[in-house]
Order: sequence, then C-alpha cells, then structure tokens
Amino acid sequence: MERYRKRSALLILVLVPLLALGLWNLRALHHPAGTPISPQETTEHHVVLVPLDGRPPCRQFVIDAGRIGGTEVVTPPHELQDYYSQSGDTKGMRRWLLEETAKGQTEAIFLSVDQLLYGGLLTAREKQATPAEVKELLAFLHELHAANPAVPIYAFSILPRLTPQDTIDGYDERRDIMAYSRLVGRQAAGLPVDEEKLAALKAKIPPASLERYLAHFAENAALNERLIDLTHDGTITRLVLGQDDGEEYGIPNIEKYNLLGYIQDLGLTDRQVFLTHGADEIALSLLAAWHNEMTGYAPKIFVQYNDPGARDRVMPYMAVPTGVCTEEKIRLAGGTPAASPEEADFTLLVSTNDSDKDTLWSRGACVSLLEENIAKGQPTALVDLSKHFDSAETVLPQLIEAGFPVNRLLAYAGWNTTSNALGTAIAQACLYRSSLPAVTDDEQAIGLAAAQVRFLENRILEDYFYLKEDIDTINGSLKKAGYVNTADLDLDRNYRWANLMLCTSMARHLLVYKNTAAFRAPFPVDAPSGTIYLQLHDLQADMSFPWPRTFEIYLETTPFFSRIS
Repeated sequence: MERYRKRSALLILVLVPLLALGLWNLRALHHPAGTPISPQETTEHHVVLVPLDGRPPCRQFVIDAGRIGGTEVVTPPHELQDYYSQSGDTKGMRRWLLEETAKGQTEAIFLSVDQLLYGGLLTAREKQATPAEVKELLAFLHELHAANPAVPIYAFSILPRLTPQDTIDGYDERRDIMAYSRLVGRQAAGLPVDEEKLAALKAKIPPASLERYLAHFAENAALNERLIDLTHDGTITRLVLGQDDGEEYGIPNIEKYNLLGYIQDLGLTDRQVFLTHGADEIALSLLAAWHNEMTGYAPKIFVQYNDPGARDRVMPYMAVPTGVCTEEKIRLAGGTPAASPEEADFTLLVSTNDSDKDTLWSRGACVSLLEENIAKGQPTALVDLSKHFDSAETVLPQLIEAGFPVNRLLAYAGWNTTSNALGTAIAQACLYRSSLPAVTDDEQAIGLAAAQVRFLENRILEDYFYLKEDIDTINGSLKKAGYVNTADLDLDRNYRWANLMLCTSMARHLLVYKNTAAFRAPFPVDAPSGTIYLQLHDLQADMSFPWPRTFEIYLETTPFFSRIS
C-alpha cells in the first residue's frame, strides 16, 4: 500500500505543474503569423529493409529518414520481427523477403544478417548457429540475388562485443573474462602484458565459460568470411561489418584485424566491404550511401570540433578517437572530408563534452560557431555528444536559451554512442542535401523541408529531452518504488506506470519548448521560385517504450507548419 501511496503522490506532483503549464500555454499560444499549410511528401523510390532488430533506431529511424529522400522503406510485419529477448521468425522473414521483392517495386535491399540468421541482435549475442544453419542462410542469399539480379543487396553483420554473453553468469566471472580479453588484445597488438596476471586470470575462469566466449568470436569470424566471399562473387553488392560497443584492446579487435587481412587478400575495396564502429546506425548509413550514389551526390564535408581536444577524445564504448570515427562515417555514406568550409557541401560540427571538466566555455564556443555558420549561409549538422550522457554536457539547452533557430540545422543527433550519433546526423544531412536537386516545384520543396524538420525534431525530443533529461528521473522513480531492474520492466505493472511517467514528463517539456524562440524561428527553404520561409508553430507527439525497458522510446510526431513568405 505504501508503494501505491508514493506512486500517487509522485503523479500528483507531476500532473499539477503540467496542468499549470497547459493553461499557460493556452494563453501564450498565438496564431501563426503566416498561412497554415499541409505539406505533401513525395514517394518516388521503394526499398526493403530487414532491420537489425525491432528497436526504433534500427527500424523506425530508417523509415522516417527515408521520407526525406522520397523513399518508402518497407519492413517485415511486426509478427515476424523480434521483441526484446524473443527472437524473430527467421524462416518467415526470408519468405516475406522473397515475396516482397517479387512484386517488382524494390530498388534496393538492406538486410541484417543477424536478423536473418539469429532473429535479432540480442539473440545473436547469445545463440550459436550450427554449420547447417549458416549454410542455409548463405543458400538463401544466393536465391535472393538470383531472383532479383538487378537489385543491389546491402548486407550488414555485427562483430560480438567484448562483454561476455548473458548466459555466462556471475559478476566475478564476467569481470575476469573481460580483463582476460583486454590483455589478450594488448598482447595481439604487440604491447607488453603481465604474463603472470594473464595466466592467473585464465586459471580463474571456468574452462566451459571461456570456451563459450571464444567460440562466439570464432563462429562469427567464420560467418563473416563466408559473407565476404559472397561479396567477392557479386551476390552481395556491399557488406558492412560493424563493431558493437568496441574498446581499444580486446579479442573483438583480433577478429576485426583478421577479417581486414582476409578482405585485402581478396582485393576488395571499402566500397565492397566496409568495417565500421557501431551497429544500430548502419542501416541508416547504408540508406544514405545508396541515395547518394543513386542521385550522384558525393558530399564534401567539413568537420568542426567544439574544442581542440575533441578530435582525439575517445568517448565511452568506442575503440577509436572521435576524429577517426567521424571520418569513417563520412566515408561509409559516400562522402569525403573537406579541407575548408568554402569547398564543402556542408559542415559537421561535433561537440564532445565531459562534465568532469569545465564545459561551459566549450559549449558556449559551440553556440558561437553555429551562429557564425548560419550567418555565413553555411549549412551545418550538429552532433551533440556527452561523456556521461548528461544534460549539463550538451549544447542544445544553450542553443534554446540563445534563441538559436534550431530548425535551420541540417541534422541533430546525440543518442547513445559516438558512432550512433555521427552516423545518424551524417545520414540525415546527406539525404536532405542529395534530394534538393530533384525538386521541381514549391510544393515539393515544402514537402522535403517538412520531412527534414520532422526527423530533426524527433531527434531533439528523444536525444535531448528524453535521454538527457527524463530517463534518469524515470529510472530513479521506478527504483524508489522497489523496481530494481529498469532494463526488464514488468509488463503487468511498472511498464504501464513507466509509460505514464514518460508521456507526462515529455508533454511538460514539449509545452515549454514549442513556445521558445528557438522552436518558432522561421527557417528558409530553397525552392524553384526562390527562398521560401516556413515556421513550425506547433508539434504534437505520442510516445511509448517499444520494449519492456527504459533504454529507448518509440516516438511519433505531427508537426504543424505555416508559410511566412
């Protein structure tokens, strides 16, 4: 009973300010200065996506971003896809893929090997595939190509993490395996290691657990070599191998470098096989790469950093410095780094802040850079990274306070890892810029701008307001009520309560945000008749937790635009 009284008190504390804000909003909300419009999106292209898993970054992001490029992204029915720890229907997924491509509308196929073989990323981290299952998958890929010889297949496969499988239980055991993996990685890199410590760690780890851990990498390496072979023979048009949650040293890097050697021995280029850090953003990067190639857009991207040390800073869950990852994601999308903003198609501003140090000056410098870029007419995408995933490390609140016209940004991303955010921002910017030359009338220009701004605002709402402002509060409330594991919510009880807290808190943020000068500032749209100015005067949002955990949200927004001139 005490738990429910606490819950009721908390809800009252949340709802009362929300009601007050709602009443204030009704008084403050003015009618738009321009003419309300209903932008019409144009769909000219059709592609098929088999996502890494059912999470929004892997599926919904790609669908929403596809609208920017006038592309319908078709995904498998929900009943075939994975759901959290429940694997997807791999055989049903393959049948669906053959049936969908047989309709003759598909211009490109983007598919996750982990989904088609294991039923999703989480399952792939735990499940072992038999040689027969791998052989069956390879035969299917041959069949898919033979049935659609003119349709390019873009496949992606994820290297295992350094973290042991969840089925290897016990904190000490998992800690020892990770320490062992790091030392073996340093040894493989030619660095000195404490041999006695390495031997002692190996002796402590149960042989069965270590064997299972190492077998996972061996199995994955053998699978990826066969996928590289399929790329070599033309079955797969392009293969991307992603390193999930990497570190500088570890057994995953041994597999990565061995695969690089195999690729080089076959004489394959990175246009055929590409190794990248990250996982969730790969499908989106491939969509942008395909769209760039289809439209003949080869962007030159000038990279700015918020402070002199940002380029060389290694952010959490990354195996390489930010600068290395940035150039990698540019190349994956089909772009090249530009030496100056004058020769660039657009600028990518990367902010990496660490609240263990003074970040006020670096974030302020970032705001100044953005203001200068906009004043010069220099299109700019912002990657807003934080070491501790903390709002005090991000640039966006300062932009809002300064009244910066956020809808003039080419892209905004700050979710999860550096690779996730970089890949998302670069993809969005490329999709928008590559679509501009195809615009033939003002209505198309407005529709393109509307799709672009919708995706931008989705990222602002989730990447900042939820992931930097709300997630810790929701997790804290759940834990205070006695729910220890926020990564595995009880669907019958705390899941519904968590959704209520999410919607209430985000509605409060939205009421305030959409009445700021930053949100309401007019933004220019390049159109055949000349520059058109639009204003986003309202934004509605529905959201929920797509899985029984608080790590990510499903977000659906409806923006309302006015034409100013």
